[in-house]
Amino acid sequence: MNRSNVEISGAFFQKTKYSKTLFAISFFLPFSSTNVKRFSQSFTTISSNPKSRTPSYKFLLSNHLKSQRLEEAREVLNKIPFPGVHLYTVMVDGYAQNYRLDDAMELFEKMPVRDTVSWNSMIKGCLHCGDLVMAKKLFDEMPGRNVVSWTTMVNGYLQFGKVEVAERLFFEMPVRDVAAWNSMIYGYLKLGRVEEAASLFRKMPSRNVISWTSMIGGLDYNGRSDEALVLFKKMIGSGVELSSNTFSCVLMACANVMALHLGVQTHGQIVKLGFRFDDFICASLLTFYANCKEMENACKVFNEKLHGNVVIWTALLTGYGLNHRHESALMVFEDMIRMGVLPNQSSFTSALNSCSGLEALDRGKEIHAVAVKLGLEADVFVGNSLIVMYTVCGNINDAIAAFNNIGEKNVVSWNSIIVGCAQHGNGMWTLTLFSRMIRAEVDPDEITFTGLLSAFSHSGMLQKGRCFFEYISRYKSSSMKLQHYVCMVDILGRSGKLEEAEELIKNMQVKANSTVWLALLSACRMHSNLEVAERAAKFILDLESHCSAPYVLLSNLYASAGKWGDVSRMRVQMKQRGIVKKPGCSWVTLRGLRHEFVSGDRSHPLSEKIYQKLNWLGGKLKEFGYVPDERFALHDVENEQKQEMLSYHSERLAIAFGLVTTAEGRAITVMKNLRVCGDCHSAIKLIAKIVGREIIVRDSTRFHHFRNGMCSCGDYW
Repeated sequence: MNRSNVEISGAFFQKTKYSKTLFAISFFLPFSSTNVKRFSQSFTTISSNPKSRTPSYKFLLSNHLKSQRLEEAREVLNKIPFPGVHLYTVMVDGYAQNYRLDDAMELFEKMPVRDTVSWNSMIKGCLHCGDLVMAKKLFDEMPGRNVVSWTTMVNGYLQFGKVEVAERLFFEMPVRDVAAWNSMIYGYLKLGRVEEAASLFRKMPSRNVISWTSMIGGLDYNGRSDEALVLFKKMIGSGVELSSNTFSCVLMACANVMALHLGVQTHGQIVKLGFRFDDFICASLLTFYANCKEMENACKVFNEKLHGNVVIWTALLTGYGLNHRHESALMVFEDMIRMGVLPNQSSFTSALNSCSGLEALDRGKEIHAVAVKLGLEADVFVGNSLIVMYTVCGNINDAIAAFNNIGEKNVVSWNSIIVGCAQHGNGMWTLTLFSRMIRAEVDPDEITFTGLLSAFSHSGMLQKGRCFFEYISRYKSSSMKLQHYVCMVDILGRSGKLEEAEELIKNMQVKANSTVWLALLSACRMHSNLEVAERAAKFILDLESHCSAPYVLLSNLYASAGKWGDVSRMRVQMKQRGIVKKPGCSWVTLRGLRHEFVSGDRSHPLSEKIYQKLNWLGGKLKEFGYVPDERFALHDVENEQKQEMLSYHSERLAIAFGLVTTAEGRAITVMKNLRVCGDCHSAIKLIAKIVGREIIVRDSTRFHHFRNGMCSCGDYW
């Protein structure tokens, strides 16, 4: 804007009595002397010709309401000498849409004349503001209802889950148009009443594209995607013209059942009909190809045009995450910010999930900082993802901080932090959080119960575990799942109550699977009970003959007892049946790169420094009185060789790598795919004390936080 234009417009605003109104319009049109002159002439016309006022007032009123400037809009309405029923209705609707129901009702009562449209608008406003009682009162008082009035109330009852009342009202309607039928079908589907929706759909006297699309989308929403695609084929045969919404629903159904061939055919139709650049179609195509593991095709769709829509960027970001291409997902997140596309809640959720997949704590913190800058830290979806990311990356304190920052917590928020604390062995924190959850009047579900029982298991809370399991069995039997039995067997097994755990499995109300017997077998390994272990292994192999876990655990148990003949027998059986033991592996993620180690590994570029550090640590450990526990050397070799094998377990190599590559005093986080061995557990406690650092080790069952010669598990894991 040049200086002369500013001076002209400013002078005009000072002179005219319509300055406030013109100032409002100036937000929508650029400043210029031409525009100012035109507005001057138009308002001169308004003041001299009353008949021309209403359209201009309507324009001003609508623009104020669009910008949520309700006080200015009301001021405009008050200045109109004889506002018609339409302008009153526009203002009433504006109040209601901004949740100012009292103001809307007050103005509605003052209206000199009320037509059917104004009554319908007021009823709809009550429903929008959540006041079903007032909506019904107005509907009952309404002098002349039309089909819109009836349909609005039907929608209202469905919105509040009152299906039976909606049904009764629907069948009482004197006239039902296609919109009324569509509303009832949509309501049924949204509430999971698929059969009722299908029955009503079949009874419809005539159907339009919305009828078909609602039914297709509703079937897919309720997990019946195959039926949705069958219906789509019938829709094509009906001759109804397809809409962009129809294609979006069909693509999502194809994505959910991975119907690649039909999805590709649908893509061809989309191109043919000119819908290819529709934003929602584009996002649906990206999701479809990503679900079908066709990321190259998803990228082709994305690259067809320059996108500024956050939904499309998020679809690509999420697609990479679903295909475990987390690095690519985070690159997309960085690119969208660089392109000026602001991420939304879904973008942050997908990006943080990729950080969890990479166990990339530093990058997760960077994304957290972006969320804080955009004011989304308190959002429940972003907050839930932050809890998971920090938990997975070993930082439970920041996970709790993220939980506390969430504005309105849902059951997923509570479950995420309870399960997180359980994984980190914080049994008392878990109980405290559960108490807070109950006080917040959030109903626990099966995931909550699993988290609590898991926490009791990892914290050695035998009596609390027994009491809570009894409570679930007696009062929450509908929520009782197999995983709750697995947790209880684990609690009993870790506490040495092996016979009681075996008895519980035999008396389960649901059929036992290999997982519950594996929990018992693992406990037998811990307590060196061969008799129960052999029975448990037999049950597992009867259920899953090619499962490697019973062979490995039983072999390790025989090795600890010095029964090398039985160890050889186990290994021969594994070889004969083609069963391969999963090798132990540990890794450290440093500056976005994952460094993996296996026992005795010397392939890493820093191997010389790593082994020097381990040899130095070996000397220090002896000074602290450490003696290797040869029971955990599972090969029949000389004692000296056993000790050397223990010294170079994968978790120790990973810790040594962390020590030589990170700054003094910084915590080291190591991940392992198997359970940490007892000898390494004892050694790492002392290593943490020697080097003066916190060492976090996540194995296949939980997190261990080693500090000052102690572990957070209390030697109970």
